[in-house]
Formats: sequence, C-alpha cells, structure tokens
Amino acid sequence: MFGPTMRVNADFSQRAVVLPSQYVWVPSPQAGVERVMLDRVGKEKARATSIVRYAAASDFPAHHHPGGEEILVLSGMFSADGRDYPAGWYLRNPPDSSHRPSSRDGATIFVKLMQMRASQDAVVHVDTRDAANWQAHAGRDVCPLFSDENEQVELIRLPANAPIVTPRPSNQPCIVELLVLDGTLWLGGDALATGSWVRLPANDGATLSAGEAGATLYCKAYVPLPIPSGM
Repeated sequence: MFGPTMRVNADFSQRAVVLPSQYVWVPSPQAGVERVMLDRVGKEKARATSIVRYAAASDFPAHHHPGGEEILVLSGMFSADGRDYPAGWYLRNPPDSSHRPSSRDGATIFVKLMQMRASQDAVVHVDTRDAANWQAHAGRDVCPLFSDENEQVELIRLPANAPIVTPRPSNQPCIVELLVLDGTLWLGGDALATGSWVRLPANDGATLSAGEAGATLYCKAYVPLPIPSGM
C-alpha cells in the first residue's frame, strides 16, 4: 500500500481531517499491533501521528525513540516497562528515551512520534481521570498536559455549543491539532464525531465549537519543526 517512504497528510500548510469512517488499519511490523496513519513523513521509522491498536497479549520489543514519543491512552490497558496505564493516561517520553510497550487485554492509543525538540527532556505522566488535574477556565474545563515556548498540549471539556479557543504557546504561527475524545466538534458547517482528528495549518481561521451534547478534545498547538532531510 505504501512505498519505502510514506507520505500521509504530509503537507502541513494544508488542513487535514480524518473521520472514524475513513480509518484504514495498517499492520505494523509487530504481530497483533496495527495503526491508522493520520499523518506521516518517512519510512517505517517516521515522524508520525497515528491511532494504534494492540490486540490482547501483544507487545513490541524494547526500542529507542530518538525524537520522543507522546501517547494518550484511548481505551483498554496499555503497559510499558512493568507499569499499567488505563484509558485516560497521557504519557510523554522525551527524545532518546526507550521503552517496551505491551497490552495484556488490548488497548487503543493515540501516538505522536519524532515531534519533540531535543530540549524537551521531561518525562510526563498525567492521569486525566483525576479531577485534581482539571481546572475551570473561561467557561470550560482544562487538563494541562505539557507546555513550553513552542508547544501547548491539553484536554478541553466544553459545554453544549461552546466555541473553542485553541491554546497558543508563542507569538509565532502555530499548527493546531484536535482529536475528538467525546461528543461532537463542529468545524465550520461540518459535524465531526468522536474519533475524528483535525490538523489546522497556521492562521487557518477555522470556526470551531462543541456540539449540542458538548465535547471533550485533545488539543495541541505547536510551532512546527522542520522535516529532517532524508525523510
């Protein structure tokens, strides 16, 4: 299906939308693990954003992440290096870290690979199910996940029909990514169901709001990194 170099939604100057009805599950090199490629630039080791599904009793050998790895557990139980992370955990493994991921009973996770700057050296583990990690802000609830001068990541819980104000980590043009975790996201006149992923280029100007039942979103705003040569 893909050549040696995979390019999926690889033009970051363009809006990208993937709906659950458009998911294409692609086997990974490891038995029992498959992924939906949301965006990807590179070969098997690539700068990538994916939804990854682990079958029960599946695992990956220990491996290295030179550009870091960001994970949000969407369902099931994800495990790594002897620790279990049920749905709702956010994990951030910095550049040059390594781990051995697995799932005993099966899990689905949202993953971003090779998208961190070398200066981002913090290990982050956040249980977004814990009410203490949420704060009320301007008529919405926010669970901060990570923030620096180039990137801001958070979960946002919005009431019915509320407009979405995306975070902005700096005065530079930022790309914004959204994953609908619950409810409906309105993007202009289009209703995007739970599981929809959106990437908006800098200065897109999109009109965003929650649906009539509200919405919970993963939201990431970031100054884009240059694509390394050879990818």
